[in-house]
Amino acid sequence: MLDLTYEAPKPKVVAGAKQDWELVIGMEVHAQVSTNAKLFSGASTTFGAEPNSNVAFVDAGMPGMLPVINEECVAQAVRTGLGLKAEINLFSAFDRKNYFYPDLPQGYQISQLYHPIVGEGEVLVEMGDGTARMVRIERIHLEQDAGKSIHDMDPHMSFVDLNRTGVALMEIVSRPDIRGPEEAAAYIAKLRQIMRYLGTCDGNMQNGNLRADVNVSICTPGAYEKYRETGDFGHLGTRCEIKNMNSMRFIQQSIMIEAERQIRIVEGGGEVEQETRLYDPDKNETRSMRSKEEAHDYRYFPDPDLLPLEIEQDWVDDIAANLPELPDAKKARFIESFGLSDYDASVLTADSESAAYFEAVAGDAGDGKLAANWVINELFGRLKKEDHDITETPVSPEQLAGIIKLIKSDAISGKIAKDLFEIVYTEGGDPEAIVEERGMKQVTDTGAIEAALDEIIAANPAQVEKAKVNPKLAGWFVGQVMKATGGKANPKAVNQLVAQKLGS
Repeated sequence: MLDLTYEAPKPKVVAGAKQDWELVIGMEVHAQVSTNAKLFSGASTTFGAEPNSNVAFVDAGMPGMLPVINEECVAQAVRTGLGLKAEINLFSAFDRKNYFYPDLPQGYQISQLYHPIVGEGEVLVEMGDGTARMVRIERIHLEQDAGKSIHDMDPHMSFVDLNRTGVALMEIVSRPDIRGPEEAAAYIAKLRQIMRYLGTCDGNMQNGNLRADVNVSICTPGAYEKYRETGDFGHLGTRCEIKNMNSMRFIQQSIMIEAERQIRIVEGGGEVEQETRLYDPDKNETRSMRSKEEAHDYRYFPDPDLLPLEIEQDWVDDIAANLPELPDAKKARFIESFGLSDYDASVLTADSESAAYFEAVAGDAGDGKLAANWVINELFGRLKKEDHDITETPVSPEQLAGIIKLIKSDAISGKIAKDLFEIVYTEGGDPEAIVEERGMKQVTDTGAIEAALDEIIAANPAQVEKAKVNPKLAGWFVGQVMKATGGKANPKAVNQLVAQKLGS
């Protein structure tokens, strides 16, 4: 268990209002389940296929076609629940949520209202400044995604693509525990990180594989604490839902714009109406989409084509036993085992591929701190500059570990190591062989270094006198020796000899 020493961040206070207002935010995150087939059919989930090419009869709502549950979708939901420290419900059931859209051929969505597969859990959201908030998860349920209506291909007609219809979604519903736009983005980022570690959702927001409905309300200072004490939502303001957000930046912008809108209404003597709204990033405003429906508006009832879902505890235990090490635990281990700072450990565990790369380098090089420095500053810095990620690195863990081992053995200096890294990054090759072939070894022979230093001292008597008066000027001689030896002299040996010769 991660040892938490963080303080909860202060709630966001909206500036410019007549009085202080705090934000209260709850989120419904729709995460596409990573599976090859859809929730109730064998149709492919491959992104980018030709329109309407990944559609089975049941997805198209053909008469007489019955849904068949995809077991892997259930397993992925269970994995996600376990990753969020949530209760796994051995009994769950599917319901029909009735509404009409052209991209929902059946005229209803199969979801889970009354008996979700995952119950209450929690997510630790770290803010990067030493503060963190524990956001409670209310539930996770499985449901079908809808298709996509296309309105910009013809001036007179709309088209529909049913490829997404029936794709499995996990709807992750939080309690209203998020207190500001930055926390909302951090919460989404943490969910995505956990699911990527688990392999249950790729979190690709650009492709629509991770979307969020953001519920925003305002309250006076202290009201949220009363809600937490009593569980009474009456202490909070009326919430409005901002629908289908798939950008971290837009989520943050929309929260503040919506909060300011609600404050203007309340401070103007009006009442906020509960409704669903859309965010327009071009105008930076939210606009009404429809009045907020309640469960009875959808006429939920148990789906007659699907039996209740009953799973065995042994099956859940087997899934739990095979979960990967999750981000919080991995971060804590990196800090403990490698002596890393909180920041470095956070960067290195941001995704499982980066963590695995670092651990391979550190294990081979035998120096966690030095490995972290080179992975974060040199490798990640170069990859970011070229808009690549760790999966595209041309430098293998073995190659980077080889560079670090050469530094540790004093075979090369830090400056030479950077030149060597550039060669390995652009040309490849074995670091040790490159050093031998190109004569890059560090000069550790004190006799050779002393000879070079003596020549420089003899040629610069005035500078010698200045350095004897002001020892800080001795650095000039160090630089000259390094220049004379092509940067190959051992810096430690050079500094020691300069100090001896100049009596500083």
